[in-house]
Amino acid sequence: MAGQGTPATALLAKRKITHSTHPYDVSPEAPNYGALVAAALGVPAERVFKSLVTEVDGRLTVAVVPVTGELDLKALAAAVGGKRATMADRTVAERATGYVRGGISPLGQRKRLPTVVDASALDHPTVYVSAGRRGLQLQLSPTDLIALAAAVTAPLAAR
Repeated sequence: MAGQGTPATALLAKRKITHSTHPYDVSPEAPNYGALVAAALGVPAERVFKSLVTEVDGRLTVAVVPVTGELDLKALAAAVGGKRATMADRTVAERATGYVRGGISPLGQRKRLPTVVDASALDHPTVYVSAGRRGLQLQLSPTDLIALAAAVTAPLAAR
């Protein structure tokens, strides 16, 4: 794993959580980025999750949803007891998490943000999320992801 260390991978190593890293080469500007990442990894797209930084009633919140769907902002707001959710400004998201867009991990963020993982993650033995930099995914069990992110689960994806 030389040269692949990120705060997310360091957290997993420190906690001795079973995981694996998977490099890929997809431009973050490519249309349908998530589906291309899944194809590059050779895994079904419904097992690859994206981390989206949002604002719920003015509070930054992370939504982790499958790359196959869009985030239902109303469902996210309801999941955290809020009224209104919007996508966070890119600069704000990068500053709060310590990661760049296309590489935001739900783990090892600069400031731990409230996190909601789409309930469909529990349908899979393992899921893939960003390892904290573009071109690198983590594979781990959804229960480990939820525990480490101190996340709640809810149906978030509008398919």
